[in-house]
Amino acid sequence: MRVLHVITGLGIGGAELQVYELVRRSGHECEVVTLYNAGEVANMISGAGIPVHDLGMTSNTELGALFRLRSLMRSGGFDAVHTHLYRSCVYGRTAARLAGVPVVVASEHSIGETHLERRRMSAGVRLLYLGSDLFSDTTIAVSDTVAARLRRWGLPARKVRVIPNGVDFDRVAFDPDARARTRNELGLSERHRVVGVLGRLDPNKRFDLLIESATPLLDEDTRLLLVGDGPDRQRLEELAEANGVSDKVIFAGKRSDVASVLSALDLFVACSKQETFGLSVLEALANGLVVLYTTCPALDGVSTDRAIEVAGEVKELRSALRAELSAARPRTQVPELRELYGMDAVTERIDQLYDELLSGRRDGRRVRQQGTVGDPASSGVNP
Repeated sequence: MRVLHVITGLGIGGAELQVYELVRRSGHECEVVTLYNAGEVANMISGAGIPVHDLGMTSNTELGALFRLRSLMRSGGFDAVHTHLYRSCVYGRTAARLAGVPVVVASEHSIGETHLERRRMSAGVRLLYLGSDLFSDTTIAVSDTVAARLRRWGLPARKVRVIPNGVDFDRVAFDPDARARTRNELGLSERHRVVGVLGRLDPNKRFDLLIESATPLLDEDTRLLLVGDGPDRQRLEELAEANGVSDKVIFAGKRSDVASVLSALDLFVACSKQETFGLSVLEALANGLVVLYTTCPALDGVSTDRAIEVAGEVKELRSALRAELSAARPRTQVPELRELYGMDAVTERIDQLYDELLSGRRDGRRVRQQGTVGDPASSGVNP
């Protein structure tokens, strides 16, 4: 089977890295098209020997891109199209219908309670999303939380399938050499206890809550490390300065060496207001870290003392930080997570979904043909 993955952009991000892992593990022949921004992940995918196409969009409303995408799908002879992220769903699902692609699947990675990929859920956004869903067979929700939000948004329950994001546990495993190297790059020594976060610096992540909570705990031996970039960076830097800890809060910027960064930490914190899955939490746990988190749908039903849910308030988070920094627990993994979220198992489930949908489409076509060719009822001949 030939499968075309369509994604909005291929800079470093959770959905983008999921596509990279999916296409290089899939049992099908895959290609990838990005609407624009063929960034670092595009290089990773092409480096794995998988063709990457850049549609070269220059605006959000570019009708010509729809027809370029349709042409690519037709000429490529694809059996299935799999879209990821909002804009690619709108363009990709519509183009797939115009191109006559038999199977169309979407993955929903980032639908929150009030926003879709940092886009407020206006009537127009919802209308475009639901309208293009008419052209798809199934939407994959990465968690039960996402599935419930999709149903509330108006997607038919029969078209929603829960398949979680996958984690490459080996890729994010603890590496003592990388720990020493990364700490040295960041001006840290082994004597430092390092609390860290990893993600886009935007208000939803509430890194300001972490800075406020950690401020009294930061001293000569304790540092806070923020890895990522985004629109909230300046405000967070100003907050650290206002709290008198700018010399103890390190803004490392965007980095792609996830395992190295996680290995450099002693405690991981995720304090988002809302999440659709919680991939960074799973990666931190896979690295052996203890995690404090405010919300993580991926951990629903998972019992482990390595991940501690805390209220999104300064007092509660500060108390949890103090307790874990004092405990200094050694690294260890949670075996159940590998069973639930191993990347190979997740990829196999998605491959099976393509096969199931294509088989159903062929069976349906065969039934229709049998009902019109040589069928006495259809030919007007009385039995």
